[in-house]
Amino acid sequence: MSADPTQVLAFDTNCHLFDGCGFAEVSPGLHSFLFQPLWGDGDSNLYFNKTMLLALLGSLIIIGFFWAAFRRPQVVPGKLQMVAEAGYDFIRRGVVYETIGKKEGEKYVPFVVSLFFFVWMMNLWSIIPVAQFPVTSIISYPLVLALVVYITWVVLTFKRQGFVGFWKNVTGYDKSLGPVLPLAMLIELFSNLLIRPFTHAVRLFANMFAGHTLLLLFTIASWYMLNGIGIAYAGVSFVMVIVMTAFELFIQALQAYVFVLLTCTYIQGAMAEHH
Repeated sequence: MSADPTQVLAFDTNCHLFDGCGFAEVSPGLHSFLFQPLWGDGDSNLYFNKTMLLALLGSLIIIGFFWAAFRRPQVVPGKLQMVAEAGYDFIRRGVVYETIGKKEGEKYVPFVVSLFFFVWMMNLWSIIPVAQFPVTSIISYPLVLALVVYITWVVLTFKRQGFVGFWKNVTGYDKSLGPVLPLAMLIELFSNLLIRPFTHAVRLFANMFAGHTLLLLFTIASWYMLNGIGIAYAGVSFVMVIVMTAFELFIQALQAYVFVLLTCTYIQGAMAEHH
């Protein structure tokens, strides 16, 4: 067995069913999400690894795509411009306008569109050959994105509501609640200021982490059972790899959509009047 726990797929290529090695020894685990530094020293916390490279490449791909699509916009759009406009318009009309409203939401369209395509691209790396790893399955990336949204929400709420209005907003102040108002305000305060950024990040992270683990499980199982009568089982496992890959395509887009939908919900809540 390989002694290095930091490989992308932690299994020995010589290990098969009926060869005397157990699948428990080669199955994916947390080690499948660890990578050796491509540059620098991991012990000093100053390094550059595969996930960072994928995040950087993903950002450049998104910037390059929209730059190529809109650098010379045409009244009658070409194929690339048409695809870019369709994606941009889907988020603008289907998410921002529907949640925040056209008048208030227009200024946030670039931010939300950028967020959607970045998250989607980070998710898509999971099924792209050679890369084969969703960047968002590392908790630090969704957490930073959630913190950006959280800070935007806090600043916007202060700006729109003022100091007193901010606390009414985050505590859900409603005097009609009567005696239960203090308890309700405490719950809302805890939920909005502490739980909100955590759940926003974990929802994306958990889905991508679980999806990648399942893909690894069936991929490794296909190779592990590729021996003797186990070939039949390997075929079934490989079919599951294809099914899970197709399902992941749907989940990747859905999670990016949910992430920006919640973002718009938070922005809309920041502008809502509380009395």
